[in-house]
Formats: sequence, structure tokens, C-alpha cells
Amino acid sequence: MSEQQVGNSLPSEEHHEGGFRPMSALINAQLDELDISRGGPHYGAFVEQVRGLMDRARLACPSDELALETIAVLKQLNDKLDAAVVDEWSAPTWTRVDLPARGNITLPPFVVDKAGKDGVQARITFRTFHLGGNNAAHGGQVAVGFDDLLGMAAAVHAGSVTRTASLTVDYRSVTPLNTELRVHAWAERQEGRKVYVRGTLHDGDRLCAEASGLFIVLKPGQQ
Repeated sequence: MSEQQVGNSLPSEEHHEGGFRPMSALINAQLDELDISRGGPHYGAFVEQVRGLMDRARLACPSDELALETIAVLKQLNDKLDAAVVDEWSAPTWTRVDLPARGNITLPPFVVDKAGKDGVQARITFRTFHLGGNNAAHGGQVAVGFDDLLGMAAAVHAGSVTRTASLTVDYRSVTPLNTELRVHAWAERQEGRKVYVRGTLHDGDRLCAEASGLFIVLKPGQQ
């Protein structure tokens, strides 16, 4: 399940080109303040190289010689990265709102253009790694993108941490890879701690998928 949080001081509407930028937004409950310096100035390039590796690995058919060479190189890199592993609350992925998808490698990269009480508008790209078949995005990856952005819309609407209770995705047409798509996510209503949200995914004027979900506002101390 996804978890989203925003500060109560979030402006009603924000427009940004580089990502979901409001400094009061998406601050983890365990952090005193948002720190976009985590991971250093080259963290975005680091994430992009990892994404590039994932894209290539998705379609790679290496010779045994290349496989053994790659294994050796990756083992060296993994051994080096072991020294940099921190706990989830200290990792940059939830604080780097200056990067696509907040720098979270597990998410399809997206950029939020607008976030407010009226909802979230974003641009998302499903890459080669997200392939399902025949140059189309995997339905599960589409759901991952919806889960995060609908969760963001619920959190912005409620002004608090939310978690996914249910998510339904209806696939209307093929979702292409390596194409910038538009996502619109918004809260339909809130009943106590329950926030009901909807979302659409478009390639131009063509509807690729739509989603509906229920997100629950967490009580103080819940995670």
C-alpha cells in the first residue's frame, strides 16, 4: 500500500515544471523538515542510470561471457552500495521532490504540474522496464502509478497522511511505452477518515485507463 502525507500549510494550488515542489508537501512523519539535499547533487543522475540499467535488463539477452562480466561488475557495485544503505526514513526517495517521482526508483517517473484541492495533474512515462507486452505498459505498473498519484490527491485533499484501502483500475486502451502521458487524480468526497478518489490516464485525447480508490486518513501515531 502507498502512503502519502502533506503538510497542512500546503497552498490550495501550485504549478511547477520540475516535480512536486511545495516544501510543506510529502514530508514523512518521521522527519523534522524536508531535505532535498539527501543523496547529494548527483542523486538524480544516479537514479537515471539505475533506470537505464533496468530498461536494458528488461530486454537483454546476453551471452554467457557478458552475463558473467555483468554479474561481476554488479556485485562490485552492490558491495559498494552496501556501505550507503540507510533506513527507510533516512533514504532520499521520499524527500527529493525536486526529482521525477520524488527520486523513487520503484515508481514510473512522473512530474506533477499542479496539485491542490481540485486534484493532481501530472505527466508520467512508462519506460521499457515497465513493458507488459507488444510495446505496451504492464497493467500492474499502470496501477502503481495510479496508486501513488491518487494517494497524493487524497493526501492533498485531506491535508494528512493517507493509506490505500482499495484501488480499482479499468483498462480502456493500450498504454504505450516511452510516451509522456497525462494523469489527472482528484478526490470526489471525504467521509470522516475515508477519502474517495478517482483518476484518469490519457495519451493525448485517448483514454488509456481510469481508476477509483479509497484512501484512509491515518490516526495520530499510525504509519
